[in-house]
Amino acid sequence: MSRRLEVELTSKREDGFYTWRQAGAKQPKGELDGSLLYEGAAVGDVVRVDADFAVDGVFITNVLAPKAKRVEKQTLEILGSGKDEGGVTTQLVGKRGRGDRGDRGDRDRGRGRGRGRGGRDNERGGRDGPRDGGRGGRGGRDNERGGRDGSRDDGRGRGGAGRPRRERAPQKPKARRLRPRRTHRDAVLRELPEIQRPLARVVLRDGVPGLRTLIEKQNATAAKSGQPEIPPKMLEAVGENILPRLRSAEWRDNAEAAIAGIGDVDLRDIRKVIVAAENGAKDEESRALAEQLKDGLAARVDAEHGKWLSELKQLLADGRTVRALRQSSRPPKAGSPLPGDLAKQLSEAAGKSMTADTMPERWGTVLDAVAYSPVRQQVTPQALPAKITPELQTTVKKLSKRVPHIAALFAPPAPAATAPAPSAGSEEE
Repeated sequence: MSRRLEVELTSKREDGFYTWRQAGAKQPKGELDGSLLYEGAAVGDVVRVDADFAVDGVFITNVLAPKAKRVEKQTLEILGSGKDEGGVTTQLVGKRGRGDRGDRGDRDRGRGRGRGRGGRDNERGGRDGPRDGGRGGRGGRDNERGGRDGSRDDGRGRGGAGRPRRERAPQKPKARRLRPRRTHRDAVLRELPEIQRPLARVVLRDGVPGLRTLIEKQNATAAKSGQPEIPPKMLEAVGENILPRLRSAEWRDNAEAAIAGIGDVDLRDIRKVIVAAENGAKDEESRALAEQLKDGLAARVDAEHGKWLSELKQLLADGRTVRALRQSSRPPKAGSPLPGDLAKQLSEAAGKSMTADTMPERWGTVLDAVAYSPVRQQVTPQALPAKITPELQTTVKKLSKRVPHIAALFAPPAPAATAPAPSAGSEEE
C-alpha cells in the first residue's frame, strides 16, 4: 500500500543511502537510496516521498522535488492624504538614579537600610564596618560572624576558612564501543535480486525463526481476506540460503572495525568478535582477519595488564588501600595471579586498615573490598573495632562465606564447660 509522506533526512551513510524518519515524529523510519533524491539534498531537509508499507518495513519508491521558492519581493503601497503633517514627538523622562531617592532615601538611610542591605548589615556588624551599598555587599553581617576586621569574608558571606571540599579521584574514561560500518553487508544485499532483499533484511534481523513467524502472521491475514497464502517452505529455504552470506559479511564488518580500533575499543566487544569468528570467518581472507584480531587482542591485554599493575603499586604508595583492593579484583588478563611481593604488600596494607581505632563504617568498607580481592585469604585484621554496630554485623554475615577466617573473629566465645556436681550418694560414701 503506497502513501504520501513528509520525511526528514537524518543522516547520510558512506554507501550513498540516507536514513529518514517521518517529519515531526519518531516513527515510521527507515533508509532510502540517495539516487532518488534531487540535486542539493542535504541532511535535515524535509521532503515529500511516496512510500510502500509492507510487513517487513517501509520502502521509499519516489522522492518529489521541493517546491520552488518565490523570489519576487512583496511590497505594500502606502496611500496617504498628501498633506505634510508633523511627525510624532516623544519626550523621555530621565531615570531616577539610585542616589536620587529624595526624602525616601534619606528616611531609609536613617533607619539603617540604605542601598540594598548595607545599612542593616553595618548596624549589626558594628559602627566601624564598611558601609557597603547595594545587594552585593553583606559586609556588616559577615563581619559580625567573621570578626571586626572581616578577615573571613570570602565574598559569599560564608567565610574563606570554611570546610575544605574533598577532592574526588579522577574517573577512568570509558572504553569506546564497537561501531562497525555496513560495507560488506550492504554489498551482499545489492548483489541479491530485488525481490529477495526484503526477505534478506528480515532474516538478518530475526533469523529463520523470525521469518517463519512473519510468514505465519501474513498467511493468517491472507486467509481472513480470502487471498492465497505464501508457500512457507520455499521462503524458508531461500532465507536459509541467504543467511550464511549475510552473517559472514556482517562479521567481516565487525572484524575490520575491531582491528581499526584495537587500541581503544572495549575489550568485551573485541572478544565477542573473536568468538563469532567460528561461524563468521568462512574464507581464507576472513580467517586471516581473525588471526590478526587475536594477535592484536593479546598485545592489548598485555599492555593493559602492565598498566594495571603499575596503578596498583601507585595506589598502595598513596595509601589508598580500599581503591587498591577493588582494583585488584578486576584484572584485564583473566586468571593471571598477582605477583607475590605485590600480594603481600596489599594484604598487609588491608590488615593495618582494620584496627580497634577504625570506625565501624570504615571497617566494614575495608572488609567488603577484601572479600572480593584475590588476597582475601591472606588478610588478617590487627584487631576488631572497639564498637561493633548492627550494620557491621550484617556486613560480616553477608561476607562470611568469602572471608570465613575473619567472620569467625566476630563469633561469640563458647561458654566454658563446668564439671557436673557430685551426687548425694557419692558424698555419703
